[in-house]
Amino acid sequence: MSDDHQLYIPPSFVDLYVDPGRLKPREPRDVIAQRYEYCEDLAQMLTETARDKLWQLHVTEADVLQRIHQGLAGGDAGVDAAEARWVVRRLAELLGWDDPFPSA
Repeated sequence: MSDDHQLYIPPSFVDLYVDPGRLKPREPRDVIAQRYEYCEDLAQMLTETARDKLWQLHVTEADVLQRIHQGLAGGDAGVDAAEARWVVRRLAELLGWDDPFPSA
């Protein structure tokens, strides 16, 4: 069995690839797995940045997450809008901060 089939992809990430009214993702599992690994790595890498910004800028956790989201949504990070939102939610989870998008 390949490593791809042993990778757990959370439903919250798979849902990014399921169109409204559909049950199956629009992309194959290997594409979703690759995107998930990238987004998870990005969230993990941003933990130090977020902590540093919180301390340096003397702003709220929500402000830090909003700024990071704006940076990710700008397009240079290699993620689309839905992935940017997921990365920021995952980042908040990793840091033990409040969900920046609680109604989503």
